[in-house]
Amino acid sequence: MINIKSIREIELIKRSSEILIETFQLIDRLIEPGIVTRQIDREVEKFILSKGAKPAFKGYRGFPASVCISIDDQVVHGIPNDRKLELGQIVGIDIGVEKKNYFSDAAKTYQIGEITDDIKRLLQITEQALQRGIDAAQENHRLSDISHVIQQHVEKAGFSVVRDLVGHGIGKQLHEDPQIPNYGKPNQGPRLKPGMVLAIEPMVNMGDYRVVFDNDKWTVRTADGLPSAHFEHTVLITNNQPEILTLGR
Repeated sequence: MINIKSIREIELIKRSSEILIETFQLIDRLIEPGIVTRQIDREVEKFILSKGAKPAFKGYRGFPASVCISIDDQVVHGIPNDRKLELGQIVGIDIGVEKKNYFSDAAKTYQIGEITDDIKRLLQITEQALQRGIDAAQENHRLSDISHVIQQHVEKAGFSVVRDLVGHGIGKQLHEDPQIPNYGKPNQGPRLKPGMVLAIEPMVNMGDYRVVFDNDKWTVRTADGLPSAHFEHTVLITNNQPEILTLGR
């Protein structure tokens, strides 16, 4: 069942989202060649706690860190460690915040210095696909309309959407119904209604859509070793245009 949030619940999700926006502003300042991924994780955890909130990922189903940091061919759920960021890499940063028992979730893929034109295009297409999905999140549209426009935009550009991982509802839980694949036929599934809150998150591979899991049982990589990008926002369905709750001003 897809929960319709009350005005009070929406305000609480917005408070969580505001902290997440500020957290990504911190990431913008932190991320640079030479920084150790574990240091990013420590700084993010310290900042979120200072806001009277909790890192939503830490301890979730046993995940050992506050931030998912995924480099190059790592799609999602990379675990921070002693690895240093290097010029020419792309780095997916995925963070969740819990504030007063309500959640927000967002992700962004950063480039470290100069990257090749084809990888730069991968990032651009993935971010555009997220916006296309958000634009489709309209009252009375169906859930799969989001999935369909994401897939169409990505595949038209010659890339592929990951099929084993999905977006999701969010609010009182980090992951709620519905699941939101990044592919599918249009006009399928439940109709979108005001008060629904969705985490829309295209994960896009430069090559094939298939993925594999590392031995740590968390880190997801592309099966062919080619780069992958990930962008995500927490989005509120309204009577008018969808409202992106995790978008900085």
